[in-house]
Amino acid sequence: MPDSLRIAVDGTAASGKGTLAKGLAQALNLAYLDTGALYRSVALGLIRQNLHQNIRAEDAVAAVRAISPLNLPDDAELRSEKTSAIAAEVARIPEVRQALIPHQQRFAKHPPKGYHGAILDGRDIGTIILPDADFKFYCDAESAIRAKRRYNELLSKGETATHTDILTAIEARDQHDKTRKVAPLRAAEDAHHINTGTLSIDDMIAKAMQIIASANE
Repeated sequence: MPDSLRIAVDGTAASGKGTLAKGLAQALNLAYLDTGALYRSVALGLIRQNLHQNIRAEDAVAAVRAISPLNLPDDAELRSEKTSAIAAEVARIPEVRQALIPHQQRFAKHPPKGYHGAILDGRDIGTIILPDADFKFYCDAESAIRAKRRYNELLSKGETATHTDILTAIEARDQHDKTRKVAPLRAAEDAHHINTGTLSIDDMIAKAMQIIASANE
């Protein structure tokens, strides 16, 4: 095992990529960065300034300057459907994506002290942010399974939602992510694919750990 690991985890919305990344981070003592939280933080900043109705690139980039990967807000609004929808729009702005690249690469290259490396999850980690990562994983599951996960998550937080609306939103997000001109969602050529719809959380993490262990035998 290398002294310092860098792992990229990409995948579709509600595919379990964050769960996998956090599980691997704990198992391997890696600093974890949810890069989607960066975009949601920018989106939330715009919402709170009432600048989200007609988003301008300059306002979004200014919101980037107000966040730090090492000090992201612990706010329930970050995971709301409204913030997620605005974050999807923000993610399509080339200037925003470019402004966030150094934040992510710096975190991966210089993780907080005490960690054996870093793991980042998002939608362009293995293709754009860390193309030379030691390991790359791509998570996906059927949209109906992912919608049920997100639906249950929202209900557990006391939010109102319908499964149909969540499914529609997830399918729309997939379409946006995969067809945007800048850094579209796709699996890196050397990524290990994990179908999270057929695995429990423990099995998903165990499968990734086995891949990592096998590469170092």
